[in-house]
Amino acid sequence: MSHIVTVQDAVTAFDDFMEPTDAELDAIEQEMPVILADVELLDAQIITLDRVPTELDNRRLRRARRRALAARIALANRTTAVTLPGGAA
Repeated sequence: MSHIVTVQDAVTAFDDFMEPTDAELDAIEQEMPVILADVELLDAQIITLDRVPTELDNRRLRRARRRALAARIALANRTTAVTLPGGAA
């Protein structure tokens, strides 16, 4: 019988280069409003999966979609302002 064995060092080894950099952590922090808005939208969609949506559910979905879109627009505008300094058009 052949045993399946994992190589522990390969599975759990984390060197310094495998940690997220400060730039990556900053990017995640900037995208956090979009991530949270998407989670809220998913929660609203999950609630309506197993039943016919009520008027309250429909309002919750519309509100969550608007928040997700607004968060994406804010991130896009902030990213554009950062990447195009000096008033480039």
